[in-house]
Amino acid sequence: MKLLSRTEEFILLAVLFLKDDAYSVKIRGRLNQVTGKTWSYGALFISLEQLVKKGYLKSSLTDPLPERGGRSKRIYRLTKHGKKTL
Repeated sequence: MKLLSRTEEFILLAVLFLKDDAYSVKIRGRLNQVTGKTWSYGALFISLEQLVKKGYLKSSLTDPLPERGGRSKRIYRLTKHGKKTL
């Protein structure tokens, strides 16, 4: 089994903590809070996509929000492989 980088570990733990509310804004907020550093969205999105590719996370889109111009959110969840690796 390949070891996780510190960044990957932090992101997976944030997704685990946030449960069904794990989308980019909330994940970034949790990471900022826990680490005391400001995480850029660019770095976060790259890491999230890599974790999906590696099979640690899966993502899905929510229904659009009810207000005018409402957008969908991409929610991330740990896979069995992701939980086992953590």
